[in-house]
Amino acid sequence: MNGPKIPISQLLTDKSAESNEEPAKKTREDWRKAKELEEARKAGQVPAAVDEEGRDINPHIPQYISSAPWYYGTAGPTLKHQRPQEEKLKEYSAIDDWYKKGVDKTRVATKFRKGACENCGAMTHKKKDCLERPRKIGAKFTNAAIAYDEFVQPELNPDYDGKRDRWSGYDPANHREIVEEYQKIEEAKRQIKAERLKEDPNAESSSEDEDKYADGIDMPGTKVDSKQRITVRNLRIREDTAKYLRNLDPNSAFYDPKTRSMRENPLPNKSAEDVEFGGENFVRYTGDTQAHAKAQLFSWEAASKGVDVHVLAEPTKLELLQKEYESKKEEFKTSVKDNVLEKYGGEEHLKAPPRQLLLAQSETYVEYARDGRIIKGVEKPIVRSRYEEDSYINNHTTVFGSYWNNGKWGFKCCKSFIKNSWCCKQSIGAEIDTSEAPSSSGFVSANHHHSEDSDQDQIETRKVEIVKESRKSPVKDQSSSSSSSGSDSTDSDKEREKQKLRKRDKKRKKKKKQKDRRKNKDKEKDKLQIALEKEEARLREFEEMKNVDERKRKYNSMYDAKAPTEEEVEAYHMKRSRAEDPMLQFMGK
Repeated sequence: MNGPKIPISQLLTDKSAESNEEPAKKTREDWRKAKELEEARKAGQVPAAVDEEGRDINPHIPQYISSAPWYYGTAGPTLKHQRPQEEKLKEYSAIDDWYKKGVDKTRVATKFRKGACENCGAMTHKKKDCLERPRKIGAKFTNAAIAYDEFVQPELNPDYDGKRDRWSGYDPANHREIVEEYQKIEEAKRQIKAERLKEDPNAESSSEDEDKYADGIDMPGTKVDSKQRITVRNLRIREDTAKYLRNLDPNSAFYDPKTRSMRENPLPNKSAEDVEFGGENFVRYTGDTQAHAKAQLFSWEAASKGVDVHVLAEPTKLELLQKEYESKKEEFKTSVKDNVLEKYGGEEHLKAPPRQLLLAQSETYVEYARDGRIIKGVEKPIVRSRYEEDSYINNHTTVFGSYWNNGKWGFKCCKSFIKNSWCCKQSIGAEIDTSEAPSSSGFVSANHHHSEDSDQDQIETRKVEIVKESRKSPVKDQSSSSSSSGSDSTDSDKEREKQKLRKRDKKRKKKKKQKDRRKNKDKEKDKLQIALEKEEARLREFEEMKNVDERKRKYNSMYDAKAPTEEEVEAYHMKRSRAEDPMLQFMGK
């Protein structure tokens, strides 16, 4: 089965072909023997076939793999056609091949060569690619100071691993410097140890212990206890509260457990000054961060105006320019201010005290409702003294000294100038209320509709009557003491008659006022109703004027412009049509 296959080209050039002799064909017996040989090789009874290089061929390889194609030209069993072909193999650069650095100093040219650089005289580049300083007279004309030729760099073709080798181009000889440095350190340690032994021979045991526990020495970047080998970065004291325990709300500031960082403030309702930990973002806005941001902004503005400066390339130049700019800006501001004050004056107003002290005003905002309730803000607290306040004596509603007249101090509530006097105004008002309250329900309802002026008049009249009675009371008291029990009854009858007369007078006055109201009610309309009627008349006139020709419209030269009253403004808003009103289209119907 693995017999040789003669290609056609070889048959054409064979002598047997020239002599018209056909090759011998295999008989059935030959095919049978070849089959038996193949089975014996698979069973291990016969040694395996050998290729041209002396290597055994596995008999279990399928025939379509082991048999070579006819054009390959093999003379025996082989697997060479399954291996990489030499003409198709790519050649890669070796692991030690790399670009050479520097120049070749082994050869030195003494005169200018044709095709060399006209500036320096090197053969490896032209004048336009020369990196040497341009000479006043090139090497082409002087034939002096011919530069060395650069190395002709090889064309490297690294393989897959060579392209990804992080140590490509590294010279192992450079590692010798590191080795020599450590050797010098070890030599210095040995010398120090020898000197210590000369001074103190007993120190040998301690030095052995140091060498034994050399791994326990604290290294930079580790904790004091080096056996734990914990990095110093982001360490905290175990007794302190952890950052993620500041606010247990899951929607609060995000905590990164890997870096142990919490950027935002865990308590956003409080500022960073009021809490122990206010987040780590505040570090970005402390120190020279703001100054650096201002410098960066200044450099951008300067570059946009044609000044060549950069915050990283030329920091000193930028700082000097910024200081100069700030100083000139301040000088310009002060000069403008001085010119304005010199021209118009008013410098004395700039030295006035603050507004809070001048007008007793502040930025505190308080918003009140119509009934006096505080809707927004906090009302300014009343400044109180250390003495007792709002405590009044002898039924007074004001303090002594709140009233002044004819060089005397007194109470404002009752106009009394005696400090220990009893307030008569409050007692008179209480007596009127108690005496007139049970009279009739009609009086209470009528009194509700009285204005403040009528109520005050009634109080004043009642006050005069009570004062007159009080003046007469001492005479009555003396006569009553001398009179008999019969006189007491006559006094009581007189008092009853007086009370009846008073009630009649009040009823008459009440009826008269009611009649006056009915008469005036028809004459005086509500101001808002009048304003609404005027607004309706104006709208009707406006609609009529829209349909009139412009040449026939009236002139407004005699129109009297006045500021509208509150009622007119309210009527305008009530009658104004709104485009966003969904019921506007039904208003005309």
